[in-house]
Amino acid sequence: MKSSKKKAIVVGSSTGIGRALAKKLSAEGYLVALTGRSLERLQELQKELPGESLAREIDVRDTREAIHNFRNLIMALHDLDLMVINAGVLFQNEPLQWNLEEEMIKVNALGFAAVANVAADYFLQKGAGCIVGISSVAAHRGSGRSPAYNASKAFVSNYMEGLRQKFSNTAIQVVDIRPGFVDTEMVRGRKGLFGIISPEKAAEDIYEAVRKGKRIAYVPSWWGIVMWLLRQVPESVYHWGYRRYLSWDKKKPATLP
Repeated sequence: MKSSKKKAIVVGSSTGIGRALAKKLSAEGYLVALTGRSLERLQELQKELPGESLAREIDVRDTREAIHNFRNLIMALHDLDLMVINAGVLFQNEPLQWNLEEEMIKVNALGFAAVANVAADYFLQKGAGCIVGISSVAAHRGSGRSPAYNASKAFVSNYMEGLRQKFSNTAIQVVDIRPGFVDTEMVRGRKGLFGIISPEKAAEDIYEAVRKGKRIAYVPSWWGIVMWLLRQVPESVYHWGYRRYLSWDKKKPATLP
């Protein structure tokens, strides 16, 4: 598919932030390649995009196959300017079921690294490009309710810092996006959330961060202050507060007489 337009791949574009960001990039004139586990959802999204697009069913849990498929997708595009790595899963996993921990690690950490490796290799050959990784404010502290999720997001942020160091003297941009609470399937139904924004607002903020050449961007930006404060809290106090939150969260709502 030859085109003079800028070209982007949005990994994990079936729902949520990825879906909204694909729409935003298409509206801004990008030729967008959509990837995810559900080809049907991706094809439905294609009908909503104002510009050209491709759709490919790619599962990042199988890293070897994913690497092969993403390389082929870049060949089909004939070029690439922007790789957005948004694929991610979150399970509330207090019993620490290994299958759920493993799934989060496979998708959020190994899958991320595999796709980032493809993008890094291509952009090094090209001499320019942009890698956007969707991390999370959860990367800053651990979570007893979902240890693998927070740890995997910390992996994403640290991996991107390493890439920025590697590409520091090049025209390759690496952007670490750290969203707070976004109205997606990941957070719906949870108690005690605040400052929730729409996927569309998140996509606007992410696009602006990329356009302005930021290295790290909190979405919304005030989360940067919140997380700086949270990092100052001693671990014993943090654990005490988290236990209080879990106790409150598990309480059943009072019923009227």
